[in-house]
This record gives sequence, structure tokens and C-alpha cells, in this order.
Amino acid sequence: MSISFGTDGWRGIMARDFTFDNVALVARAIAEYLLGTGGHARGVVVGYDRRFLSEHFAATVRDVLLACGIPVYACREAVPTPVTAFAVRHYGAAGAVMLTASHNPPEYNGIKFIPENGGPAPPEVTRRIEEHIRNLGATPPEGDRTGGPGRSLTVVDPRSAYLEHLARLVDLEAVGRAGLRVVVDAMHGAGAGYLEEVLTRAGAETMGLRTHRDPLFGGGLPDPVPERLAGLRERVRETGAHLGVALDGDADRFGLVDADGTYLGANQFLPVLYHYLLSVRGMQGPVARTVATTHLLDRIAARFGQPVVETPVGFKYIGRALEEGCILGGEESGGLSLRAHLPEKDGLLAGLLAAEVRAVRGRPLGALLQELMGEFGAVAPARLDVHTDPATKARVLEALPGLTPERLAGRRVVRRITVDGVKLVLEDGSWVLIRASGTEPLFRLYAEAPDPDRTGALQEEMRRLLGL
Repeated sequence: MSISFGTDGWRGIMARDFTFDNVALVARAIAEYLLGTGGHARGVVVGYDRRFLSEHFAATVRDVLLACGIPVYACREAVPTPVTAFAVRHYGAAGAVMLTASHNPPEYNGIKFIPENGGPAPPEVTRRIEEHIRNLGATPPEGDRTGGPGRSLTVVDPRSAYLEHLARLVDLEAVGRAGLRVVVDAMHGAGAGYLEEVLTRAGAETMGLRTHRDPLFGGGLPDPVPERLAGLRERVRETGAHLGVALDGDADRFGLVDADGTYLGANQFLPVLYHYLLSVRGMQGPVARTVATTHLLDRIAARFGQPVVETPVGFKYIGRALEEGCILGGEESGGLSLRAHLPEKDGLLAGLLAAEVRAVRGRPLGALLQELMGEFGAVAPARLDVHTDPATKARVLEALPGLTPERLAGRRVVRRITVDGVKLVLEDGSWVLIRASGTEPLFRLYAEAPDPDRTGALQEEMRRLLGL
């Protein structure tokens, strides 16, 4: 089979693609990459989430790295991906291997390589790892490449250090003074207990949902999207909580629920947070967003005289923008981080920042969003997945370079952006983006207009133009 690293690592179905032999192959390829860079002596952190067999897959990775003479910092228990990323910096390691398939269905598992900066691996790094995979697959190695010098295994628990770091990034005193009640839905994932510990110490009242390990995730996906958070909405309303926070399987993505049960995703919270950082915290600096993320951020940035960095989809690009000076970066699919944190998305940080904003502003997040849209203009972003067949996908991909309409849904097209897919911006600030999935016969249609009907009209017009 062909093993490739997508936007966030290699993922496969367990027992079919994701086997112990293939995990060992990928681990050996990562070892070869690190040995080639010369930084391997600093060691590698190995973390894993709560998925089926994750701890055993992690042990396989650990053993392969040790056999190659690379020291290993092995996490004592299941940890969120952002905690593993933090551990890379905390222990001064050369990188990390994280066993996770994030928000994917329960039959999946995956491997994510995190370089020394604590962010997602850039394409040039994953390409080199893939080359080693192909070379090793063609000529399986025999024995120990290094003869064994430098082997060392250290069992670590980065939880306390990570939580102390988060406490320095968030105004927990304000959270305590506000007497917040927060419900945290871990969705059976590795983030269980983290937010509860920090918020309880701060003086908030917390309640946990789906905190126990369930490799089947209750029969669904550990993805904090509205249709999977009925239980969280119900618990928030029945307990009179101020806020609900949901985390995906490895706690790098988030979803929020207001006191009235209203859902807020990244497209809704990022503008609220960016405006808060600029107007309340007094921070100054640009914001980074993916090409598929709301332009409400752009309007706020313009008011404060700040630039916007637009990136391809994938947090590795957002992470690079954070390292280059953006104070906040995020993507519509549920990820954000701060320059002062890590160049990696972190749902735990997002949850704490949401609690801070709710406490300091003293109003529900949804009300704050409505105030922003009253000032900067309403937006109704949406994503539509269009499933097709390989032949249609090929035809549409061939047609995309020539997609240059002068008008769309009754509005003049004023800008065409090809950062990732094809994005058309209209004269009223509305926009529509079409991107192809890298692995499936699938197109994603993102759009944003002042109201849901006009957003849907943009998506339907694109489908008509492309015959989808």
C-alpha cells in the first residue's frame, strides 16, 4: 500500500492499512529522517490518544526509535496532541510522534510527526519521510542501524507543565471572579480532565461529559460539530451554565455552546476573540486565517489597521504565520492558537480563552458576535461537501483553471484567489471557494454572504457552473 502524509499526518483504517508492521515502517522512516538531520540525540517524544490500541502502537514506535539509537520521552498515559507538541519544547526534543486520528471515525488511527518547533510538519519534511518509507519498503532494513549507542527511555508526564503554561496565557483570575459555570464535553477523548482542572483551580464550577475512554466514541465521531453535541447543549441549559466547551478526540479542535444552547464554531469565535485581543487586551498584530475561514476577521483587522495573512487549508500554514508574527491564527474547521503558545492548534487553549472572554466581557459569546456583525456587517459562512465520482472529479479539476466568471449570483466578481483551490470574491464582500479533497472524489464548497440564503445561492451557482 502507499503511505502518505496528508494535511495532518498519515491516517488509515486499523487492521487494513494501519497495522503494527506499517506503524513500524513509518517509525523507522521518521528515525531515518531524524538521523539524517543530526538532531536525533536530543530525543523524540512519543504520545498517544485514547483510540483502540493506541498505547500499543505507541510502544511499537518507541521500540523502533530506541533500536535506532534515538532517546525516547514516552508519555505515561494518553495525552492530547497539543500536550505532545508542548512536550517537544519542554524537554528540548528533536520532535515528537503522536498516535492519533484526531476527529476521524473510530476504526481509524494515525501517526503525526511534530518537528522541534512544536507545530505540524511542513510539506518538505513529510516528503522526506515519505521518501524514506518508499526506500525502506523496497529494501527492508536488517538489524540495528546504529549498533545501539545512546539508547535511553524516559517516561514522562508533561501535563502539569503544560497546564502551568496555559495558566500564563489566560486571565484565570477574571474567570474565577466571574463565578463561571462551564460544562466540558471530552467526547471520550484524550482531553478529559484538563480544562476541568484548570478552571476548578481558578474558582469556576465545572462539569465533565463523556470523560471516560470509549474507543468507539459512543458509536459516532469525536468531532465537536453541532449535530454531535446535543448532550452538551442539554446539560448547559439544564444546569444554567455560562459556557459549554467540546473537544475532539485528541483535543486539538474545539466547539462552543452558549448558555442558551447556541453553537459557535471557529468561524464564530475567532472574530470575537480577535476583537477581544485587540480592544480589551490591547494587543497589536496581524491575524492569520485559512482561505476557507470567515472574512469578518478581515473587517476587524482593517478597523485596527492590521494586516491579514491568508493561507492554504492546513494548520501547518497557520503555524508558520504565527511564527512570523501573527498574534492569532485559526481555521474554520475548529483550530486556533496564539503566537505566545505553539504553532499548533489547541482546543484546550481555545476553551480557556472562551472562558476568559465570557468572564471579562460579562455577556454570552453569541451576543458579542451579534454586536460585531452589527458593527462590521453580518456574515453567514457555510461549507457544503459534494460527493462525486473519479471521472467527474478529474473533469472539474481540469475546468477550474478556466473558471473566471464576471458575475456570480447577481454580483460582480472583483477578485480571484488561487491560494488553495479557486476562490471568487464578489463586490459586496461575499465569497465562494471550491477545493478538491486530496484523497476522495469529493469537493468542498465554502461560501460566505450576509445571510444563509445568499450563501446557499453562491454554493448552488458554483455547482451549476461546474456541473456538480
